[in-house]
Amino acid sequence: MSGGSLTQYVVDILSLGSMYALLALGLALVFSVMGLVNFAYGELVTITGYTMYLTLRAGVAWPLAALCGVGAACLASVLMERLAFRPLRRASFLTLLFASFALSVIVKNAFRGFVSPRTRGMQVPDFFDSTLHIGGLSLSALPVVIMVVGAACVVALVLFMRRTRAGVQMVAAAEDFPVARLMGIRANRVISVAFAVSGALAGVAGVLWVSRSGSISPDMGFVPILKAFIAVVVGGLGSLPGAVIGGFMLAASEIVCIAFLPGVLQPFHEPISLVLVLVVLFFKPM
Repeated sequence: MSGGSLTQYVVDILSLGSMYALLALGLALVFSVMGLVNFAYGELVTITGYTMYLTLRAGVAWPLAALCGVGAACLASVLMERLAFRPLRRASFLTLLFASFALSVIVKNAFRGFVSPRTRGMQVPDFFDSTLHIGGLSLSALPVVIMVVGAACVVALVLFMRRTRAGVQMVAAAEDFPVARLMGIRANRVISVAFAVSGALAGVAGVLWVSRSGSISPDMGFVPILKAFIAVVVGGLGSLPGAVIGGFMLAASEIVCIAFLPGVLQPFHEPISLVLVLVVLFFKPM
């Protein structure tokens, strides 16, 4: 294997891991504060994709369309909490789980009925298909962009959680919500902020996801929520650092399988990569 190929594999792992980490962080953040596994979380990626698609068709520039997509995901996440989950705040874990499933189905069918049930192509900047020449190495531009954006978002989240009042309150609520409420932290505000941040992370991941796939569909949120859930479970439910580690572990196993599996096994690289992750966890649990 040449040095350039090895570097490209490393960049691919870091870029794919960045997307998985962003998705896992959003899922883990809501779980750590509210104890909810939000299976409608993947639909925020769908909302991002369709918002970008519709704004691009209206003639909006791509960067502004991406910002609109992130904003739509953030707003949708807050509305999910306010309209669907807040009335069920004192309900059982299973009730909240089924509510998130129902919300996911509603969003999917809304896009099928009001937009289109078919897969649509997504316009992406020509720069994403170009090649970057860095220090004598030739690398695909899109994985580098995803890696940089993912790293910037993780750093921004860390600074938000440590340097802002809302972030510190979320950390306190994640540690012990009843005690945090006794200290004067308002539950509704903390949970709304957690959903807003979770939606923003899903929106950024959604922009990167559709840029990588080049298409959108009503069912496109299924794979992101599946990847996010696996990464969160691997890293430990409710653990934000664990969510990041789980995302990169899952990405590394997938890229290794794509790179080294024989052709006949390539269609099965995703389940095989998951088995590799489980084997690693069996011998060295997190």
